[in-house]
Amino acid sequence: MTEQIPENPEIEPLTRTQVLVAMGVTALVLLAISKTCLLLGVDLLPVSWNPRALLWGVAIALGITIASSLVYRIWPTYRRSADQYLKLVVTPLLWPDLIWLGLLPGLSEELLFRGVILSALGLDTVALIASSIFFGVLHLSGKQQWPYMVWATIVGMVLGYSALVTGNLLIPIIAHILTNLISSSMWKWEHNYQES
Repeated sequence: MTEQIPENPEIEPLTRTQVLVAMGVTALVLLAISKTCLLLGVDLLPVSWNPRALLWGVAIALGITIASSLVYRIWPTYRRSADQYLKLVVTPLLWPDLIWLGLLPGLSEELLFRGVILSALGLDTVALIASSIFFGVLHLSGKQQWPYMVWATIVGMVLGYSALVTGNLLIPIIAHILTNLISSSMWKWEHNYQES
């Protein structure tokens, strides 16, 4: 008789150091891939600082955060998937560490997926869909995480669309950083409150 693999295996908890190192290494790998692509001649979408870009980034972040909160409440499979991921990543972090959770993925993932891949694939609908799927797959840490991957793909489409429409990579960077920061803070606050 073969041993059955449990449907929802318990993942070994990570330490704060392990999470921070994993975030740092992942960011460095994504930045290295981006830099290599740039050296091979891929054009990067411009990053233009202006108050309007900041406002758009904040508005998109708030929209994604509100939509994510709604999806979290109405889709139980997504809620379980998100809780599993966030428990693994956010629980061991201290409150100030959440800044790194916003900055590192926000910068490195946007540089690669919206800055380089979207540009390399042609800055069109096909490029938007492909880069969003690649972004979603990056967030797939196991077969139980497929709802989280689906949501990440949708978020990738929103972020990519904002880059296409505005031609400014700063907008999805701001939106991504703030979305990660706000969402992880809300989740940590809610789960710390429940455990008290």
